[in-house]
Amino acid sequence: MKVLAINGSARKDGNTALLINTVFEELHKEGIETEMVQLSGKVIEPCKACWACGGKKNCVHKKDLFQEIYEKMIQADGILLGSPVYTANISANMQAFLERASVVADMNRSENLLRHKVGAAVTAARRGGALNALDAMNHFFMLQDMFIVGSSYWPMAYGRMPGEVIEDQEGIETMKNLGQNMAYLLKTLGERRDG
Repeated sequence: MKVLAINGSARKDGNTALLINTVFEELHKEGIETEMVQLSGKVIEPCKACWACGGKKNCVHKKDLFQEIYEKMIQADGILLGSPVYTANISANMQAFLERASVVADMNRSENLLRHKVGAAVTAARRGGALNALDAMNHFFMLQDMFIVGSSYWPMAYGRMPGEVIEDQEGIETMKNLGQNMAYLLKTLGERRDG
């Protein structure tokens, strides 16, 4: 059982990565394998609306890491998306990635590439815009027939400079709860598939 996290932050190993790793700690306690892909320093190009992905199960353009990341998404049991808040929304890289992923999934709808996978989203915010960012990521999951994991509060934490999210005790507890809930749902679905 594996969860793939996609970190849309421009800062490698920054606040968003810290939140993802907090969720990962709870998944590891339950024996769930994890992997984080960080988009920092990379550019994900926007969808070209060429529809050439139809029947291919992946985007046909190879100028960036999209194909590799999307293949990992297909193989994973769960997907954890993380983005800091940029102008009351997700990062440009995360937006471009999710738009392309949505088009690929839609153009290959009969393949059910992401259907019934478990999805969760986290965000790091300086002040406002966190709910908009979470909504954008959760809307992606809803469009793919995925199951969305909740927590004891919105999965966000406050912090501007790298490392500051750790000081948000409620935010960190929310991430831990999110990880526990994600593990529970993954295991429950796994038992149902195996049984």
